[in-house]
Amino acid sequence: MRIENIVLKQLVNNEDYTRKVIPFLNKEYFADVNEQIVFEKIKEFIDKYNKVPTKEALVVELDNDKSLNDDQFKDCGKIVNDLVVDEAPDLQWLVDKTEKFCQEKAVYNAIMESIGIIDGKDKKKTNNAIPDILSEALSVSFDNHVGHDFLDDYEKRYDFYHIKEDKIPFDIELLNIVTKGGLSRKSLNIILAGTGVGKSLAMCHMASANLMDGKNVLYITLEMAEEKIAERIDANLLNVPLSDLCNLTKDMYSKKVERIKKETPGKLIVKEYPTATAGAGHFRHLINELSMKRNFQPDIIYIDYLNIATSMRIKPGMNTGSYTYIKAIAEELRGLAVERNVPIVSATQLNRDGFKSGDPDLTDTSESFGLPATADFMVAMISTDELQSKGQAIFKQLKNRYSDPTLNKRFVVGVDRDKMKLYDVEATAQDNLLDGPIFDKTNSGDKIKQERIGQLNFD
Repeated sequence: MRIENIVLKQLVNNEDYTRKVIPFLNKEYFADVNEQIVFEKIKEFIDKYNKVPTKEALVVELDNDKSLNDDQFKDCGKIVNDLVVDEAPDLQWLVDKTEKFCQEKAVYNAIMESIGIIDGKDKKKTNNAIPDILSEALSVSFDNHVGHDFLDDYEKRYDFYHIKEDKIPFDIELLNIVTKGGLSRKSLNIILAGTGVGKSLAMCHMASANLMDGKNVLYITLEMAEEKIAERIDANLLNVPLSDLCNLTKDMYSKKVERIKKETPGKLIVKEYPTATAGAGHFRHLINELSMKRNFQPDIIYIDYLNIATSMRIKPGMNTGSYTYIKAIAEELRGLAVERNVPIVSATQLNRDGFKSGDPDLTDTSESFGLPATADFMVAMISTDELQSKGQAIFKQLKNRYSDPTLNKRFVVGVDRDKMKLYDVEATAQDNLLDGPIFDKTNSGDKIKQERIGQLNFD
């Protein structure tokens, strides 16, 4: 049965369905002229009487339409008489199929209209109108959400407050604490560090932990070769120093990898792009290809690293500064995270002043302050000779949309560079670093301080 026929039948027999889809339907979506006429009669009746017409009412409306000739009246009458349903399918299935039908028809009609313009058949429109025509067709959607009514939608808001968010957890305790359980989907998360401090090490460790947690991980590298990233992940997962990997026999190596395959249902894909040649558009195409060719949908994406990606909107050579360019890359990657419902983790460099400082902040982000303005979560990874000698690094919260960034503002994490691992350290390592809330000296600041002290005493 044709989808057009199903739509017309449900419009007359299923009021719940009709209320959901009628605002988005267009007579141009129906290829048959007589079906267009019947649809117009249904829509006119609903617009006028705010109810679904009966078949008898449609026949009367057709009979009153003097513009119809006998053949049209007969053919339209036959369509109306056939508007009978034996059993109503699932409502959501109907709505989804109707939305897809509308989207496909809108694109088809837009393409045909554009061809007519190019061929000179449409004398009123020029080629300049084609982008708007195609853009309007591609925007067809049944999403009719127009905002949250604060007073009327309070129950939805209450339910939202009590929904347990689906997060991607870390295997580092304090990272889970400061993010309230891990990284949220549809987010952009940034590690800020100087050259050689361990940005790639941190991302390789996190990717390894995600894999062992059963997640599908996509690691995109724009700096190192795929094999180099895979080597670091091997050292982490196989628990073998990087320098000793080449000493493993093939049999030993195979057994270790096979054991990991048995321990996790997740997959980890590493994809390399040449430096400064790929951006969000390329990554989107890669995800689509992985879905089709390998049945792989990532739960989290790592991009190593953001500053050497490209922008889809701003082309190289255009008269733009690094602020605008890097901000555009960050916005496009965050848009990809929202579109694919995944967290994206990337990194950026410290500028010269930040590299010299032992306590960097957001202003020490290299090239563009637009990046921290776009990111949801941003931490600086700090290393000194003393910390390296202890096998440690300091993480400092710079921006945090998940929780209060002044709590646990700095914390120590263990670093095993030989095995490309991060790990939790003893609680005593945090003694001199844990930062409490910072209160100003205004009346509001004093009030908040007293409330916090009262809460602590109550607990």
